[in-house]
Amino acid sequence: MDSGAGRSAGPEAAGAGAAATAAVTAPAPGDGSGADTGTPATTAADAGTTTDTGPAADSGATAATGSAATAARPAHPPTSLSPSRASDFMQCPLLYRFRVIDRLPEKPSEAATRGTLVHAVLERLFDAPAAERTAPRAKSMVPGQWDRLRESRPDIMELFADDPDGERLARWLGEAERLVERWFTLEDPSRLEPAERELFVEAELDSGLRLRGIIDRVDVAPTGEVRIVDYKTGKAPRPEYAEGALFQMKFYALVVWRLKQVVPRRLQLVYLGSGDVLTYDPVLSDLERVERKLLALWDAIRLATETGDWRPRPTKLCGWCDHQAHCPEFGGTPPPYPLPVRAVAQGRMGAD
Repeated sequence: MDSGAGRSAGPEAAGAGAAATAAVTAPAPGDGSGADTGTPATTAADAGTTTDTGPAADSGATAATGSAATAARPAHPPTSLSPSRASDFMQCPLLYRFRVIDRLPEKPSEAATRGTLVHAVLERLFDAPAAERTAPRAKSMVPGQWDRLRESRPDIMELFADDPDGERLARWLGEAERLVERWFTLEDPSRLEPAERELFVEAELDSGLRLRGIIDRVDVAPTGEVRIVDYKTGKAPRPEYAEGALFQMKFYALVVWRLKQVVPRRLQLVYLGSGDVLTYDPVLSDLERVERKLLALWDAIRLATETGDWRPRPTKLCGWCDHQAHCPEFGGTPPPYPLPVRAVAQGRMGAD
């Protein structure tokens, strides 16, 4: 849900990884599909099934402990796709494997955690009557929502384990408050009555592929027009990367269309980090193109799952990755592949 750091095209890998690269175009820098650090935030949409879980379930564990825990539970082929996991595969097929198949643990990050905190405040502010949805009220909600977050995810306190005086935590909370306050310069919540907040959506395509995700906010006009809104705690991408930033939103629009047979009137990205609002009005052909892209992506994921051929795709984001110890690009060795594999004819590429 938070804006990603820059993505740059790395060398194309052979096998399933190359097939994926040929089938789909990876999101460009600042694509808006993951956390501020470039690591896609894990949401309930990712963790809603044991076959498509993200790293957050094991956050805070050591790599060794995580590997042991992963080995102790059965692995299953993925059966659904979320925007975050789609972006993972396009960024690096091996990263997708580590998160979805191996379910390796990842440490919580300050940026992703701040994004979770800010989202919670913006969601719950709408519980108040319209006249009471003010910037001071929203800012005052930050400490309480931080307490709730700590209770639900005790592991995140390791972020401030080296901050005994609480000075860094205070600065971090202050940054969250400023992001919340900036929202009021971009939208007026007293004039909004969302139809849905933190809406879990799931749709099955004719191919059998299940798409799932969580939409930050859905607004419905009196005339029935639908607007999908997503909050980003990072900065807006440069204009040349705007198309990549809309990937997640078009994904959601496709799911809504498949569920309701309604093409959303507007897709809106609200960038709290830079104070920008990016909008796009989709048409049916946009959603049909996204569906074809996702089907090609899913074919590549399925091939990699069956063959066990998950190639790394080095980019600048490798510096943010928690899995360098397991990555061949950094001299590491992936865990033993936990699923059965089948042979593929020599020289064959692409999905079935």
